Amino acid sequence: MSILKPLFTAGLFSSSIYFEYFGIVNLILNSFTAILSIYLLLTISKKELFFTGFFIGLFWFWWIFLTFQYYDLPTYVAIVATAGFGLGYAIVFYLLSIFNHIYIRAFLLFLLYFLVILGFNWFKPQLIFLNTYFDTTIFAYFVIIFTIASVIEQKKPIYLLLLLFALNFTSHKVEQPNLKIYMPQYNISQDKKWQPKFKDELIKINFQHIDYAIKEGYEFIILPETIFPIALNKNQDIITKLKERSKDIAIVAGALEFDQNKYYNTSYFFHKQNMQIARKTVLVPFGEAVPFPKFIAKWINDKFFGGAVDYEVAKHPTSFSIDGVKFRNAICYEATTDKVFENLDTKYMVVLTNNAWFVPSIEPVLQNMLIRYYAKKYDVVVYHSSNSSPNKIINTK
Repeated sequence: MSILKPLFTAGLFSSSIYFEYFGIVNLILNSFTAILSIYLLLTISKKELFFTGFFIGLFWFWWIFLTFQYYDLPTYVAIVATAGFGLGYAIVFYLLSIFNHIYIRAFLLFLLYFLVILGFNWFKPQLIFLNTYFDTTIFAYFVIIFTIASVIEQKKPIYLLLLLFALNFTSHKVEQPNLKIYMPQYNISQDKKWQPKFKDELIKINFQHIDYAIKEGYEFIILPETIFPIALNKNQDIITKLKERSKDIAIVAGALEFDQNKYYNTSYFFHKQNMQIARKTVLVPFGEAVPFPKFIAKWINDKFFGGAVDYEVAKHPTSFSIDGVKFRNAICYEATTDKVFENLDTKYMVVLTNNAWFVPSIEPVLQNMLIRYYAKKYDVVVYHSSNSSPNKIINTK
């Protein structure tokens, strides 16, 4: 068996992410590579599927390796953990071929639409159709897979006409709120951000951005995740200053919250001298919480993360209002889950992110593709304020 075919197949399947990373968004090219990659996944051998899955795991998630530099861990741990992603998806893709029947393989490939491994849901095969002429709905994904399977099995190209039912015919955008919104661009490195000697400087920078926004007549300023590198609820002086400025501008900013011996990743919202908090509802697996029983999670935290404790979560997502205009709050990873869209009461969302962990890499591109997917699914406009990757206003249907 040649390794070139699995490498080529995985490359095609991952190409939409890398095309977008390099600024290549061509609907014809992306449509062709997406369809061809599905064809290859339905026709290559069992062994080739195994190695294809391994390369897909690496192509999509190699950036996990970058996070380990911020922990006091040997390099081999980062290599093993990253290779583990590849091995996990190698097994998943190998299982597509456990029965030697084209339609069963197609059905198992369709089931990858729902794949979540240890709480991590960033592998979404439907994303390969995001920058194509095809839709990303479950129906469209089903039609595409079984149309290609039928062409292969029946050897009748006429079945390709069924792809018409998977085309994306919607193009309207959600009207943005009548608010002047400011999202300052931050590029604070992860190793610098949490240094005690830099804390006061970063807080000063935050207030400079807020004062600038007030001066320029903005009505709402959105600052990134944990941009105040403190448990903000324990610093009354800063809260007082933020409340004072909220007479002139609505403010949302990320910071930690410490309450009853528990830590939360939180957004703080200030408006008309009032403060509202929005705790994160979905934590990053292994980044903010270990997705195992508590006794195993404690051992992993003690062994690998210096005795760190998992963050806590809110039971329900939070929305806040600016003069009658509601925004749903989301912090980083939870913006790429269905949970934060529960009981959605608005067409607008703010997403606070710290991508300093992952740059330079494809992670911010993959994250924004996922946010676009959910924005389209739930018909919302997303204001994505990020540290170390470009801010985005995502409004696509």
